[in-house]
Amino acid sequence: MDLKSVFENNAKWISQKLGADKDYFENLGKGQNPELLYIGCSDSRVTAEDLMGLGPGEVFVHRNIANMVISIDLNVMSVVNYAVEHLKVNHVVVCGHYACGGVKAAMQSADLGILNPWLRNIRDVYRIHRNELNGIEDEENRYDRLVELNVQEQCVNLIKTAAVQKAYRDRGLTVHGWVFDVHSGKLIDLKIDFERILRNIMEIYHLD
Repeated sequence: MDLKSVFENNAKWISQKLGADKDYFENLGKGQNPELLYIGCSDSRVTAEDLMGLGPGEVFVHRNIANMVISIDLNVMSVVNYAVEHLKVNHVVVCGHYACGGVKAAMQSADLGILNPWLRNIRDVYRIHRNELNGIEDEENRYDRLVELNVQEQCVNLIKTAAVQKAYRDRGLTVHGWVFDVHSGKLIDLKIDFERILRNIMEIYHLD
């Protein structure tokens, strides 16, 4: 890739935006008021705003390997706190994708160095659901199902947080789990049952 083309593309993009709306960047500089926090994978094939048909200012985005929500990761926890408590988003989405390299890597027996502790969280998801997953003979189908179950468990991790619980109680914030099918471009709603999950974990994870 010739990085010079990036700046040429940027100039064209500016021209296109100003051609459609001469005040585009002036309005963009006034601030943001997104309704949605999107937590997705860093995979270069999965671009958050594009797949949802949204533009700048409409979605607050955090991305990491395999769309993880880990309680001791200050990066994702800071994003969640800022989006929920300060930007006042009303929807939080965890979006995984099929053919996820992070999920597949987690199921390999290789020593991946610094990635080991991160991928261990995905292995924990497999451990929790191993009976279901071990019953799937086709390896690719098993990985696809693990992608879905990983999204589900990261939604559970979100629901454990004080910020999400308070926002649900105060203004009805909802957590969603989606999967992007890189083979078809389709966005799939896993229909995560927020209230059922909350009821099931409240005894242990309830935070006043």
